[in-house]
Amino acid sequence: MNRSEILFLYDIMDANPNGDPLDENKPRLDEETEINIVTDVRLKRTIRDYLNEFEDEEIFVREKQSSTGEGLQDAKTRALDYLKEENFETFDEAKEALKNQILETCIDVRLFGATIPLDVKIKSKKKTGSITLTGPVQFRMGRSLHKVEIEHIRGTGAFASTDGKTQKTFREEYILPYSLIAFYGAINENAAKTTDMTDDDVEKLLKGIWNGTKNLITRSKFGQTPRLLLQIEYSENNFFIGDLNNKISLKHTIDDKKIRNINQVKLEYNKLKENLSKNKEKINKIRYKIDENFDTTEESQNIIEVIKSLGIQTEEIII
Repeated sequence: MNRSEILFLYDIMDANPNGDPLDENKPRLDEETEINIVTDVRLKRTIRDYLNEFEDEEIFVREKQSSTGEGLQDAKTRALDYLKEENFETFDEAKEALKNQILETCIDVRLFGATIPLDVKIKSKKKTGSITLTGPVQFRMGRSLHKVEIEHIRGTGAFASTDGKTQKTFREEYILPYSLIAFYGAINENAAKTTDMTDDDVEKLLKGIWNGTKNLITRSKFGQTPRLLLQIEYSENNFFIGDLNNKISLKHTIDDKKIRNINQVKLEYNKLKENLSKNKEKINKIRYKIDENFDTTEESQNIIEVIKSLGIQTEEIII
């Protein structure tokens, strides 16, 4: 497995890509720049849910009912789901058994790592500690490629405020009319050795990014569309270009906040092109998935054709 980087672009219309629970669940915003922010945690949740629901993969970080039937499991109880044996001679032996079982079973820990608490009895004495695994796949926070404006929507509910009343309840929510968001990530081949991440896991990760975003059909998230996914795979160990999301921008003829759909923008990637050309000898190949409605043309060539013209091998990601 080689070092690789990921650049993922998706957009959302008339919805909330990532609400802030401490601020009335408003879409997250950099108040200084008016750029929309989406946390890496939100993207990882999208990937986890897709892998669990569509690929039938076991996921460690998920909500699970407590065995008492009341409420949800805490992290310690969740960890014990994977610790089948109880008679350990030492705490280190218990930690190693738990780590091996979770890594064998849970794709999200192999991808993203985890801090796993452990609370067991060793020779009748209670021992506590944790296992820390650094994930080979890491993402920065996603940021929109343009300024956005939050809209406050009010409406009436379907039911009366109390039984027997004629006055219905009111509802309110915050949305973005449009946001085109870029995520940058990296896959660390060294950390992959400690979590036993495989090439097959990476393929499922890419599926989770694209299909998970497309299939996130909830009231607040419906309207998300994946637009571009690049995986730059390097041939030189420990090398990567870095900062890919800041090497692209948008071209448009209207004010940022008036953008309402993908047809009103065009991708500008001269900086990315220059960096790829400069480092092409260190690039093994670039894998891609692109939405046909996203305009990436430059002198009648789209971004993939431009990459090919640099002499870099390309391969479409089959999703």
